[in-house]
Amino acid sequence: MKIVRSRTGWFSGLLTAVAVACLASVTAAQTTTMPSTLRYGSGYMDVPTATVIPHLAVIGTFSGFWVTTDGRYDANGFWSDDDPWDDSFWDGSVTLGLYDRVELGASFQSFNDPNEGGNILGMFGRVALLRPQDQGFGLAVGGRYVTAPDFDDNIEYQPTRLGIPDGRFRTDAAAAPDDEINTKLSVYAVSTATLRGKDISFLPEHDFTFSAGWGNGMFREGEEIAFYSANDSEGFFVGGGIHFALNESTLLHVMGEYSGFDLNFGAQLDFGGVRIGGHWLGANYQNDLDVYRSSKFGVLGSLALCLGDDGFLCKPSLMPREVPDTVQLPAPPPDTVMIDREVAPPLPTGTPTEICLATGQNAQVMVTAQGDTLVGPNRVSVRTLRPGVVFAGVYADGMDWFENDEDIGFEQANYSKSGGEVRLDCADIVRIGEHMGVSLYAMRNADRPYEMIYVPVRPGVWQGYQSGLRRTRG
Repeated sequence: MKIVRSRTGWFSGLLTAVAVACLASVTAAQTTTMPSTLRYGSGYMDVPTATVIPHLAVIGTFSGFWVTTDGRYDANGFWSDDDPWDDSFWDGSVTLGLYDRVELGASFQSFNDPNEGGNILGMFGRVALLRPQDQGFGLAVGGRYVTAPDFDDNIEYQPTRLGIPDGRFRTDAAAAPDDEINTKLSVYAVSTATLRGKDISFLPEHDFTFSAGWGNGMFREGEEIAFYSANDSEGFFVGGGIHFALNESTLLHVMGEYSGFDLNFGAQLDFGGVRIGGHWLGANYQNDLDVYRSSKFGVLGSLALCLGDDGFLCKPSLMPREVPDTVQLPAPPPDTVMIDREVAPPLPTGTPTEICLATGQNAQVMVTAQGDTLVGPNRVSVRTLRPGVVFAGVYADGMDWFENDEDIGFEQANYSKSGGEVRLDCADIVRIGEHMGVSLYAMRNADRPYEMIYVPVRPGVWQGYQSGLRRTRG
């Protein structure tokens, strides 16, 4: 069976780093949802990023490519036959996210008879040391371990970066017998910058990501072999992409990368967790001299499930956009005023007080000793202005879902009304979304997934909603 392509001390070190990272207290990351790589979790096509997938997210990926050279390489040299599928290679992988800090997975790269290279399997992982924040920077370390092909001849082979069982890819390269090649283990460090795109009238909302890093193993080894001698970057790799929001649940990723040896381009469309894509590998090769020095075209299918959110498909998203903060206090209503004397009556007195509006901005009002709220330069009572709009923003008071104590669904979690009404300072909260036209807020120092969110009830009055509450109805 020839699908697709490819234990150990390094993994224990990775798990140690995982434990340390999970204990750290950090601010929730606000990053663009990254697409699926061909075999090794999230990233571009082969180049990783410093981002990781969400906690308890599971991504399954199946990808492949076709080559224009005929057949494959075995332990004794080149062989081919008339089967067109001998010119295609296919990979599978499964990836798991943990604690918004860790990404672990396994790859399934080849299932063959011993004379055709045997089985090639792999495992991979990445720990985000610094998660990219809003308009920020991230740093991660990771590793990939892939078993070598086995032609059952007592010769030590090495896995290729394309996942093809190849009898020429050996620990001791024939072209450079004094140099040892080891591509089983690849460890790397990578940094990623995530930037929010500017508003452009003819483009949808978009973000940019740029990544650069260094690694050994498959990122560096193999320049001793003739067909790679002119392409080695000494382990450095780069990648970048532009990510377009076509609608609330669809992202289009257009990407390019240099993996240390190959220049690759690709595009991937994410329909709310169902991902399809195409890629062009080895674009830097003009002539089809070899399977490694040739252009290769392929396809990808991937499914992203967020098991931590009741098993729903993972919804892709760009970085959060800030809602413009505007406060519009209306002018005093038109009145007909009869002046009986020249001296104007004194303005009502009160205590200056700031209240937090639904727009997320504080506004100053006057509160009288009787508890009446006065607004505007003439200190007009709010009561006399009702039912007109007094403050900017939309409030939950009077809406059916609020009055009926219905739950709020946000980011695949349910939030129930918790406690009484409270007053908040706008400096302490940040807008995170909306529900039925009413903005949702969370404390600025809160981590995702949020335990508590807030909705504006009336100007200056807020109601908390908490996730995970068990409610009894009847």
